[in-house]
Amino acid sequence: MSDIADAVARAFALLFTGDPDLWRIVWVSLKTSIVGLLLATPPAILIGYIVAMRRFAGRRIVIWLAQAALSLPTVLIGLLLYLLLSRHGPLGGLHWLFSQSGIVVGQCIVALPVLLAFTLAAVQGLDPRYAETAIALGASPMQVMVRVLHEARFGVMAAVLSGFGRVISEVGCALMVGGNIEGETRTITTAIALETSKGEFAQGIALGIVLVTIALLMNGALMLLQGDAHTVRERA
Repeated sequence: MSDIADAVARAFALLFTGDPDLWRIVWVSLKTSIVGLLLATPPAILIGYIVAMRRFAGRRIVIWLAQAALSLPTVLIGLLLYLLLSRHGPLGGLHWLFSQSGIVVGQCIVALPVLLAFTLAAVQGLDPRYAETAIALGASPMQVMVRVLHEARFGVMAAVLSGFGRVISEVGCALMVGGNIEGETRTITTAIALETSKGEFAQGIALGIVLVTIALLMNGALMLLQGDAHTVRERA
């Protein structure tokens, strides 16, 4: 017990003394996760809207694939990206393997199915009369999309928050594509795995506290969004 207490005490010391190595890891995680999420959000929302609003051959298959991709192991995504970005792979000339750019690509792919599936569900859950009324008033397809997404904004924002939670907490893709290089591609999750394997628990606990804090903040934001959505429905 004394060893655990000592590790926890040292973890808090690392957090509150501004340990540069620890906060560098946090910065790399936040940077790659946010950039990957920003790249994934526009196409995922657009595809989710189109699939929800249009009827076309193979639509059910697209929905099935989008939902199935939610359970796709991130380590498998990392493996596929490793093969593509390796020296002899088709994208080897980009030199993105073991770099932050490679991690960003991986996080983008990891976030896509979450964003797409949640946006699809949010748009499908709307009253179809929103789109029908906009069309009847002479709105263009772009204006209809803006109107529908505005009505589904709480669901779309929940999709973005869930996507961020998915990418900030994954370890498989970041480890395989980034290589866990100190000061460059070491993220919160890969650092926790490394420090634990070395028996150095203080930094792992400190990073775990940061990760839990992020998770609590995100869940708080989701609860606020759900409360706002409920208030809007009651007023309507």
